Amino acid sequence: MIPFLDLNQVNAPYIEAIKDASLRVIQSGWYILGNELKNFETAFADYCGSEHCIGVANGLDAITLILKALDFPAGSEIIVPANTYIASVLPVSYLHLKPIFVEPDPRTMLIDPKNIEQHITSTTKAIITVDLYGRSCQMSPILEIAERHQLKVITDAAQAHGAFYQGKKSGNIAHATAFSFYPTKNLGALGDAGAVTTNDAELAEKIKYLRNYGSVVRYRNDYQGVNSRLDEMQAAILSVKLPYLDAENVRRREIAKRYLEEIDVKNLILPPNDQVEQDAWHLFVVRHPRRSEFVRFLDSKGVQTNIHYPLPIHLQRAYQEFSHLSLPLTEQIHEQVVSLPLNPVLTDEEVAYIIQTVNQFDDQA
Repeated sequence: MIPFLDLNQVNAPYIEAIKDASLRVIQSGWYILGNELKNFETAFADYCGSEHCIGVANGLDAITLILKALDFPAGSEIIVPANTYIASVLPVSYLHLKPIFVEPDPRTMLIDPKNIEQHITSTTKAIITVDLYGRSCQMSPILEIAERHQLKVITDAAQAHGAFYQGKKSGNIAHATAFSFYPTKNLGALGDAGAVTTNDAELAEKIKYLRNYGSVVRYRNDYQGVNSRLDEMQAAILSVKLPYLDAENVRRREIAKRYLEEIDVKNLILPPNDQVEQDAWHLFVVRHPRRSEFVRFLDSKGVQTNIHYPLPIHLQRAYQEFSHLSLPLTEQIHEQVVSLPLNPVLTDEEVAYIIQTVNQFDDQA
């Protein structure tokens, strides 16, 4: 069986360096808000090309803290993509804001700029874009819309470490960007971890307070904050892996190119091939109207797949107040998407076998 993702293999090249970094943290006796965090924040800000990076506990908290720091009035409307993981929208609800779901571009499956403006009202305060599957959104028209209506743009780049848009990396395009370093991400920790990048010094400073109970001086609390800190151990591990991120993304692009060039199956919709070198290719997501048969066939041939994601947010029980919405494209996407294995430890032989097996589906169906 070719696994969808084997984290043991992914982390194997860095084991000794991770052990050394972990021992360094243990022996330092300083485990929260120390030098390891400062060093990683500086390195990741430099990597993204942004002025500020603030390490937080996870990607969901990164979005939450951005919105909390922006301090929109309760009930404000936030434009969100209908096709995304629930973590992109939960912070909106937590802060008593209202998510406004927008249908995706059918090619990219990302939020469609052409659908945004019709949803903007006098109470709209921000647009959340999600660089889903590792591809940056069409940010130029989105930023133009935001400027026209005086809105903030927040990007969820949890799947887009190292992705580009018009020469800029994710993390240096929107007003603020949220990252997750969940273990499966292109840059993955060995536990939960996240960060915010921004070029807004005032916003960065406020998030530093908010992540630590609203305090930067012990026992002095300027805001009603939370406990959401990227700990020293995970920061040290991420610092070990960050220098190799670009090389791993190159390998992801090589595999994606092969899939795009060599997979040829009737009714199988492949991702767009217009910006292969800019995408981070966190996932290679295809669509097929007979998804269940397709998945069973690949599994029978020893190729493990995954589904990102089987049920859209507005049809989740947690968001039943939005179940009346008409979002047909989003619903169709969630019924058809399948993620093929794509990660930097796949061998050329495994990639060839995956392609060969996928191409056999029509003959067997």
